[in-house]
Amino acid sequence: MYTLPQGRQGPEGTLSRPVRVALVEDNRVFRETLELLLGIQPDIEVVATAENGNDVVALCREHDLDVVVMDFRLPGLDGVQATAALGQACPAVAVVCLTASASLLETEALKEAGAVACLTKDVGLDEIVAAIRAAAWTDPEPHRSRTTQ
Repeated sequence: MYTLPQGRQGPEGTLSRPVRVALVEDNRVFRETLELLLGIQPDIEVVATAENGNDVVALCREHDLDVVVMDFRLPGLDGVQATAALGQACPAVAVVCLTASASLLETEALKEAGAVACLTKDVGLDEIVAAIRAAAWTDPEPHRSRTTQ
């Protein structure tokens, strides 16, 4: 069973602080809307945003992230490349991918790269929030084992 990092452990298995999230999405309207909607969740804090995959590792190093919510199709590094790079640089950070149109092959590539969840952008906010919460409690290491060995 996965144990939360010390800084996130609260009493009786609760989170001691909100889940710290970065959003990586090139569509400004979608990114800003999702940031606002996630911001009203009491247990989620969006601490950083980016519009391309090249910035994801820097965000990880600059902020104490728990989860990165990332688009599949991004300028620079795509979702698969950025997920793999994040796994190398910050293996404790979980990745939830959001995509408008990823094929089954692309979804499998994201999971191979280490994403703990892949959702389509037409899901409701409740499903995105549930995926973020689940990712915060998931040990991302087993998801990355195939790409980092």
